Amino acid sequence: MQTETTEISIKGCTYRVPSLQIGERQIIVTKGWTSIASVKDEPWLEGEAVDNPEEFIKSIRQCDLKADIFTFAQKIPNTVPKYTYPMEWDNVAALPANDFTHWWESLPKETRKNVRRAQKRGVVVREIPFCAELIKGIMNINDELPIRQGKPFWHYGKSYDIVNKDYATFLDRSVYIGAYYENILIGFIKMVYMGNIAGILQLLCMHRHYDKRPANALIAKAVEICSSKGLLFLVYGKYTYGKIKSSQLTIFKHRNGFEPVNIPRYSVPLSARGWLSIKTGLHRGWKSFLPGFVQEFAVRSRMKWYTMKNTDDNSQEID
Repeated sequence: MQTETTEISIKGCTYRVPSLQIGERQIIVTKGWTSIASVKDEPWLEGEAVDNPEEFIKSIRQCDLKADIFTFAQKIPNTVPKYTYPMEWDNVAALPANDFTHWWESLPKETRKNVRRAQKRGVVVREIPFCAELIKGIMNINDELPIRQGKPFWHYGKSYDIVNKDYATFLDRSVYIGAYYENILIGFIKMVYMGNIAGILQLLCMHRHYDKRPANALIAKAVEICSSKGLLFLVYGKYTYGKIKSSQLTIFKHRNGFEPVNIPRYSVPLSARGWLSIKTGLHRGWKSFLPGFVQEFAVRSRMKWYTMKNTDDNSQEID
């Protein structure tokens, strides 16, 4: 089978990587000490990313991708392991989305108050079409702060054409939900439909309007839309990342009804190096060898450093 190259985005930057088309799926390879083959856009595909693993493994072995490991995961609600390949538990943050009333009544009192607070303080939430006006509104939100969640924000300072390209993915099965204050976009959600589930690809709001709680109002609208369509789950990325069991983002997700759901992730060795990586855990990256408290300390230190740096930069601009 003939290999090609395809464009992918990693941390806001665009790269071209080796790829292989297998049916409707595109396999990509990211290079490192261990070369990892995976399904492009795996979290955003409709249905299982890999429905016939043996066919994929055979095709990858026969081509010139030179991958050491092929990794893929099952998709919620299929959480019971189906295969005998080497497996580890991955996770997603998900909430049952087919009954808005049940979701609403199960929320903490403070979260329900925040949704009402958004409305009382003048926030209007509605679906919006993908258009030039939306892109300009997204740019205003992206360019509000160069640092978000304690690290440089990937989308800060990008041109109109790049932002338009970044946000034009999956348009045939996506919806944009906007939060407006005095007719100005102050927050948005991009939600992607994937069969009987939906996923939040991005949720972003202006920091200066945090007091109006637009993020809570946006999630409430997303659940309302999912419920009206009879979707089973709404997924919002991972619940936890690595060994860091608690973060501001995890707490926010929990307060809005999201819970951790474990899903099987398989890592199939395709070479001796791949086999060694799986046996030693090297395929997870060097950060996986750090204890949880070290990872948490590193994240807190990074957040503090970038916050201080950004404050100093702003002070210099004012002077």
